[in-house]
Amino acid sequence: MKITKIDVIEAVVPFDDGSGTPIHTSGKWTTLDMVLVRLETDTGLVGWGECFAYSCRTAVAAAARDMVAPLVQGRDLPEQPEALTLELQQRLHIFGRYGIAMFAISGFDIALWDLAAQVRSVPLHALLGSARESLTAYASLVRYGDVSLVDKHCRDAVREGYRYVKLHEIDPEVIRAGRAACGPDIGISVDVNCAWTPEVARARIGVLREVNAQWVEEPVFPPEDIRNQAALNCDFPVGAGENACTRHEFARMVEAKAVTFAQPSVIKVGGISEFMAAAQVAQSHGVAVMPHSPYFGPGYFATLHVSSVLTGEPLFEHLYVRPHADIALGGTPLPKEGRVRVPQAVGLGFSLDMQAIKPFRV
Repeated sequence: MKITKIDVIEAVVPFDDGSGTPIHTSGKWTTLDMVLVRLETDTGLVGWGECFAYSCRTAVAAAARDMVAPLVQGRDLPEQPEALTLELQQRLHIFGRYGIAMFAISGFDIALWDLAAQVRSVPLHALLGSARESLTAYASLVRYGDVSLVDKHCRDAVREGYRYVKLHEIDPEVIRAGRAACGPDIGISVDVNCAWTPEVARARIGVLREVNAQWVEEPVFPPEDIRNQAALNCDFPVGAGENACTRHEFARMVEAKAVTFAQPSVIKVGGISEFMAAAQVAQSHGVAVMPHSPYFGPGYFATLHVSSVLTGEPLFEHLYVRPHADIALGGTPLPKEGRVRVPQAVGLGFSLDMQAIKPFRV
């Protein structure tokens, strides 16, 4: 079975975050930039993947088309996708092991796993281990920087049945407002997105303890500063890894005791192959895996599959916004009462709805 056709599809899907911010507001995150990979075999099977592309869509799409696709076109479909993915990494290593090149490789790896599962007529998670039928989800709010908006959306999420909420806030008063709105029984985490210096992060530990946060995510810049991250992790649980690529970066973080919660992103880290390898590294050291997944395409579906086979009690990150289109044919499985079902269809379970995405294609 050969890969005979490759399509790289770009799209920009606006979303509503409930802040009243116009879609095209300068400097405000209001759209989902997508680079989707479609692999077709000579037998008619189609596999789907997604490359991370937020604010870097054109560069990632160029890497997917010009760097990765020529190395995959015409190849025999491998029984083990990891073998081809590692070959891609080796042949493209001169362009950088992390960032744009790995984002592009991630999309192809996911599509290869989709095809591998379809060949065996099983859901993708069946190739990875014993899977749960559903996962506990948490509402991952965007950064509002506004007490009233955080209050509203935390209360909305709790009313909808979420038992866990992530804030992307950096101001102590806004963080406190999130806890007050959620009440004492809801699990809260705080994602700083590398906004603090190590000194500020240490000063904020008191606030994080005050609101009983489960973890603080990416507390310092740069994200690869595992020395300061490890020092913080000694005093308060740290989550990190959304900006890390490959199992090797996760090994360095875990061995340095820089994380309590490892957070690989399947469309950044190197696809399903690297995600599972990174998860194995973390789990073998007793570190919990909490995947990063603010996506709505094949990356969303892939995260459901890989999360379903993790040890412990992984939480599924659901970006708490309303996209202007559901691009999945048949619909995306969204959380209900704080739970989300794992796809049971053959393969990834994702097919692109060409009509739904048509107005948003680039």
